[in-house]
Amino acid sequence: MRNILLSLFCLILIHCSKKEPDKQSVNADLLEIIPETKAPSPPHIVSEKTESGITSFPTLKETDTVSRKIIKNGEMKIQVGDIKKAQNQVYEIIKKNSAYIQKEEFQNTDMNDNLELTIRVPHKHFDMLISSFSDGMGTVLSKNISSNDVTEEYTDVSIKLANKKIYLEKYRDMLKSATTTKDMLEIQEKIRALEDEIDVAEGTLRFIDDRVNYSTLNLNLYKEKVRSSATSKIGFGSRFVDSITEGWNSFVAFFLGIISFWPFLLLIPLIVALWRKWKKKKQ
Repeated sequence: MRNILLSLFCLILIHCSKKEPDKQSVNADLLEIIPETKAPSPPHIVSEKTESGITSFPTLKETDTVSRKIIKNGEMKIQVGDIKKAQNQVYEIIKKNSAYIQKEEFQNTDMNDNLELTIRVPHKHFDMLISSFSDGMGTVLSKNISSNDVTEEYTDVSIKLANKKIYLEKYRDMLKSATTTKDMLEIQEKIRALEDEIDVAEGTLRFIDDRVNYSTLNLNLYKEKVRSSATSKIGFGSRFVDSITEGWNSFVAFFLGIISFWPFLLLIPLIVALWRKWKKKKQ
């Protein structure tokens, strides 16, 4: 009996020792089937924490986007002795300062000569142009210079334009993945609206850049004509004829004004008849 128990114990030990390698081989097979995976890395956060622990995102400063945008405009009125001579001087000054004439208008009346010029000049030459017109051209009757800082407006439009372009790209990506006709039509409508808004914003920026890069000066050259008996080229006879003509024109205007009241003239006979009838009754 004792030998039998020893035999059974040995068999149990041999069986257990055979089971352990099988378990290890199974575990090894599982490791080969299931690949090793790594935990995904956290996304890159574009933010920073302040000393107080509050997370703040980087802000866009005006000085980081655009330089100062200042529009300069001016108006000058100069009395000169000779319009032609002054005009030639103006052309030389304009050429020297790399400017150009946007508009030119000349008026010749009995009382004076007027030459009005709209000049566009590079921003950096604006002050030099004003100084050149003030010295030696003639008598400066009036001068008005103004500056308008549009940096905030320009920055605001630029930021909105950049955001609209981002939204536009998002909608274009959504259009590629749209599955229904309704969704496609709605996205296309959004895209058209954004494209119109982008065109308007870009036009606004171009207009501001043009006004900033080139300042505007409205220049008026004025020459008063002297009318005296000694120097006037118009003699007494000519002025006498002019007076008669003006008198006749006034009479004609008065006569035509009376005729314009012809409907009221029709009432005169009726009023006279009623007055006579009333007078007879009274007698």
